[in-house]
Amino acid sequence: MNEPHKHCLTLCLAQNFDFSALCQHLLENKRALLFKDVLLIDHKDALSVVFPYGAVTHWNVSLDMRRKLHSELLEFAVNPLTEFQEDNFSYSLNATQNRIQHDCIYLESDDKKLLLAVSHAMAQSIKLAAFEQQAQQTINTTRHLPNSLASKGEINLSKKSLAKIRGQLFLTKSDINVNYDLLDTPDFFWEHPEYQALYTMAANYLELSQRTEVLTKKLETIHELLEMLADEQKHQHSSTLEWIIIWLIAVEIAITLLEKML
Repeated sequence: MNEPHKHCLTLCLAQNFDFSALCQHLLENKRALLFKDVLLIDHKDALSVVFPYGAVTHWNVSLDMRRKLHSELLEFAVNPLTEFQEDNFSYSLNATQNRIQHDCIYLESDDKKLLLAVSHAMAQSIKLAAFEQQAQQTINTTRHLPNSLASKGEINLSKKSLAKIRGQLFLTKSDINVNYDLLDTPDFFWEHPEYQALYTMAANYLELSQRTEVLTKKLETIHELLEMLADEQKHQHSSTLEWIIIWLIAVEIAITLLEKML
């Protein structure tokens, strides 16, 4: 018979953590275990799973304990997010079989490796959500550029402004691409394949594959914007050179005429 539902919360707090320093701190000050590049923090009847890429999953952890842990995690955060991404589920133990239904996770036991298998999918999902938001925000802030080019035939921005926008677009694209392997199947399941079915079920429920495809298309859009801005910068540079040449020729003609008149 299933136990009463408990709370499962996953958050993305930062781009990533200074994980070696964070591990040293938590291993010295908490009931923590480093397991396959993931930190498991035991709160007696609750568990927190901390991932190097700035995500943490809480199983039945009280609000006070979460806040205290988050303040410690943020001390080791690299580029903490201004707005944390979060995802809420409920879960129940002693189920007849492992399954996920209507945002409730039913597990056969509180085996930490079972919780870890689901945590991997949950953490990847929340990291993907942060990537999705980052890509969409960048697209939204540059959406006027194609419209301007289509209506006016040019982008009315200075070379410096264009360079800044290109830099922001590139940072978004490179940040996601560098961390894209986080969305692959974690190494944990190479040594513990018996838990991969549960991870796959959670990944399918969270639609990781479909959302990754959509994110890829957004990155392609960003790449196209980069190419467009690069072409516009080249065009502006060429136009500037053309006017410089025209003015030099005009000056040379004027000097020649003055010499003949004198």
